[in-house]
Amino acid sequence: MTYVLRRAGQAVVVLVLAYALTYVLLAALPGDAVLARFGSPELGLSPEQLADIRAAYGADRPLPVRFAESAWAFLGGDLGYSVQSGAAVSTLLAAALPSTLVLAALGLALAVVLAVVIAVVATHGRGRWLRRAFRNLPPLFVSLPVFWIGILLIQVLSFRLGLVPVIGAGPVEALVLPVLTIAVPIAAPLAQVLMRSVDDVVRMPFVPVVRARGAGTGWLLWHDVSRNAVLPALTMAGLLFGELVGGAVVTEAVFGRAGIGQLTAQAVANRDTPVLLAVVVLSTVAYVVINLVVDLLYPVLDARLRTGGAR
Repeated sequence: MTYVLRRAGQAVVVLVLAYALTYVLLAALPGDAVLARFGSPELGLSPEQLADIRAAYGADRPLPVRFAESAWAFLGGDLGYSVQSGAAVSTLLAAALPSTLVLAALGLALAVVLAVVIAVVATHGRGRWLRRAFRNLPPLFVSLPVFWIGILLIQVLSFRLGLVPVIGAGPVEALVLPVLTIAVPIAAPLAQVLMRSVDDVVRMPFVPVVRARGAGTGWLLWHDVSRNAVLPALTMAGLLFGELVGGAVVTEAVFGRAGIGQLTAQAVANRDTPVLLAVVVLSTVAYVVINLVVDLLYPVLDARLRTGGAR
């Protein structure tokens, strides 16, 4: 219980720091969301009218006052209103979140599958050339930009082979290419960590003992090596959530999907501070919760940690 409370306290500190840092950085940029929305010469607003609009949005008040009011509103569940559209930020997030959650969950699941396949073949594949080829896949995947992967998949799988339609695709077909795009760069570091972990575990003293008792390679790999090798990969999976969010922004922009990524890109372009703050807080909450779950799973997967905790 003490450990959970300590981790919860650390999570609160991370949330406060993330919110404060984001607010200060956005405020330090030249101009503001009100000027970006209403300062266009095409609208023909006078400086006095712009000043009245800024006063209505509270943009003319000192930074500490605006920060305190915004933070207090966030604590009360009021995420504010979009300067660009005028809609409630909570409404915008509720409309965009389901699509991004589906994309992120499927992308992470596929990345885990790809990482496991690459790690198994690279460490226990038949033939040195096959193992060497799969060991070179993670560095290749890491070096590929997300937008380039998406464009390449569209060109090859859609335009050349005609396997997945881009225009007029159904709900399931529309997910194939974005999920592949977001999964490939995430699978690379997971596979690298898994390969190193498997190599380290295989050299441990208990492996020859298990082999001497008649265990085959498959049994040894899935029942003994995997449980010990999965811990570093589990930590990496939690840390990769930030990259998953960044990949979703690019992927949704490439494929024209409505979601948190597209909402974030529009908010950045329009300097829509309330939307950006809400997205940062939402992403930070998800990141903290996932890493907290990963930390709590460690004693479940490793009996040595439970023994050490009891002592």
